[in-house]
Amino acid sequence: MSTPNPVNLLDFDVDGLVAWFAGLGEKPFRARQVMRWMHHEGCDDFDAMTDVAKSLRAKLKDLAVIRPPVPVRDSISADGTRKWLLDVGNANAVETVFIPETSRGTLCVSSQAGCALDCAFCSTGKQGFNRNLSAAEIIGQLWLANKLLGAARADVGEAAPDLEAGEKDNGRIISNVVMMGMGEPLANFDNVVTALRLMLDDHAYGLSRRRVTVSTSGIVPAMDRLRDECPVALAVSLHASNDALRDRLVPINQKYPLRELMAACQRYLERAPRDFVTFEYVMLEGVNDSDAHARELVALVRDTPCKFNLIPFNPFPDSGFQRSPAERIRRFAGILIDAGIVTTTRKTRGDDVDAACGQLAGQVQDRTRRTVRLHQARENMR
Repeated sequence: MSTPNPVNLLDFDVDGLVAWFAGLGEKPFRARQVMRWMHHEGCDDFDAMTDVAKSLRAKLKDLAVIRPPVPVRDSISADGTRKWLLDVGNANAVETVFIPETSRGTLCVSSQAGCALDCAFCSTGKQGFNRNLSAAEIIGQLWLANKLLGAARADVGEAAPDLEAGEKDNGRIISNVVMMGMGEPLANFDNVVTALRLMLDDHAYGLSRRRVTVSTSGIVPAMDRLRDECPVALAVSLHASNDALRDRLVPINQKYPLRELMAACQRYLERAPRDFVTFEYVMLEGVNDSDAHARELVALVRDTPCKFNLIPFNPFPDSGFQRSPAERIRRFAGILIDAGIVTTTRKTRGDDVDAACGQLAGQVQDRTRRTVRLHQARENMR
């Protein structure tokens, strides 16, 4: 007879699973066996774990489950981008996006149902905030995407990703993970780090630290913790060249202004797997896209090894912003490049299924009453 509240084994990294198995009187190698079945094989059926002792399988069936989020919608863009809407309970749903490219496959993972930071140009933030996702709900997005995509490249005849020095081919379609979906990852630090450790662990997904990226709006103390506990590639949502503008676009800047943020980036690079920080910069027409803004950025990052990823704004209803024209983006990029800063302009992917950067919204039962306040404000303006 199974317990009414079984433990979801997706909630554990390898150390956590070893400790839980020890509580059952089981040896560490048994935990690693089950972890490989879960993450290498995408197995959620204990009876199918053929090299695990029958007595342990029976025990696990009574006490545990392997339960990822449930997909409720699967959308495929004309460019091959694939987006899943995943049920995380209590009328909340989050979005996960897979972006296929010639040399890699990137999964964009959510960390919260909604987001509390309320960046001015982000659809997710306008939906309000409900709660942090559990570690199982975060790593479950990768578990599920691997399963739905067929897991092994051989099943679809896909070429191996380009490998960097010292990397092993893990045989999966998903070669890169970016924590750039719904939510601020560093506001859900413990659960995100548990998921990151699974992504990196050879008993689970075995991804290189260079191929796992956390994107943050700039929660400085948590950036320092990430550097110390689980350094992966870092992307910072910058979006402004001075404090006055960033206070408006990225409100967390009022707590951790640019001077503190740049210092945190420099500290992070002491242990980062890459020797640069990626600064993400959404291009908003007439707001942050002038030549003067570009020159301010050059001065701002002078002492911080970095690259810039310019992101053409992806519209959503009632955003109040417009995308910078292509020629304006080109000129802006040119100023950065002329200053010796590596600069790319992100190709918009999946916008026909609202899967592009800044468009993820999901379904959020807002506990902040932000959506109610916005509706009341609009009514008052009529």
